[in-house]
Amino acid sequence: MLVLIYTMIALGVIIMVTNIYRYLLFLHSLHDVLSAGQSSGRFWKRFALVLLIFFLCGYIFIGVFSHPDLMMAGILFGGSIFVMIMLMLLFHLVHSVKENSLTMTETLIGMIESRDSNLNGHSRYVQNLTMLFFKYLPSELKADINPVSLEYAALMHDVGKLGIPESILNKPGRLDEEEWKLMREHPRLGVKFMESMQSFKHIMPWILYHHERIDGKGYYQLPGNEIPLAARIISICDTYSAITMRRSYKDAMPYEIALSIINDVAGSQLDADLVQIFSKIPRAELENCVPKNLAQ
Repeated sequence: MLVLIYTMIALGVIIMVTNIYRYLLFLHSLHDVLSAGQSSGRFWKRFALVLLIFFLCGYIFIGVFSHPDLMMAGILFGGSIFVMIMLMLLFHLVHSVKENSLTMTETLIGMIESRDSNLNGHSRYVQNLTMLFFKYLPSELKADINPVSLEYAALMHDVGKLGIPESILNKPGRLDEEEWKLMREHPRLGVKFMESMQSFKHIMPWILYHHERIDGKGYYQLPGNEIPLAARIISICDTYSAITMRRSYKDAMPYEIALSIINDVAGSQLDADLVQIFSKIPRAELENCVPKNLAQ
């Protein structure tokens, strides 16, 4: 009987340690566009962590310094299982909310892009390329970027084109200087549209500067070392998408030519180190990023 009692308590301790570890991972996963900036909930998140640690200490104290009976061991073991189930339900709920939010955002972007036959599917393409690119980044670069935030920034990088006249968006030929001046405002317009969304604040520079160049000759003349890493990543994917998509004024370029062009502008327009990583992504995986409505 004594063996059963202490086995149940030991299992309860192990489950509680696992609960705390998973909860810490969960807290870390909340540092994204859907969770950031919610200062009112920070206290309760931390308080919950303190309670979990307090309960774990209680388990250890009872197991080491007390003389628990079978009922006490059952309550402790059952309590750890209950906490585990509640955490699993919480994780599932948050994951579902994030998935649904991303789906709604993708639908909204699709509706915006339907105004322009040259852009329809472009943002989804850039989103897919960006998340594939993220998978191939070295761990030291991944540590600086939240993947959920990066995915939203990639998907919404051209949302500012909602403020660009359709006559410019749908123009079959080259834009004149005045039209280009308006077009170059779309990153700033995108940030302006997002001003009311406080949780998106930290990805606004990624969207604002996705057309900057390493040589400082981009839309807002930001030099390479000042361009956010995420913006440099999106810029490469945006460029690859622009080259490989068919437009009303040009044919789609094949993979080999797209890679050649990207490597030619590495160090001037695009980040050379990131281009080197991007160029090593298998062709088949890049081609799988093409949305269904753009597939040949």
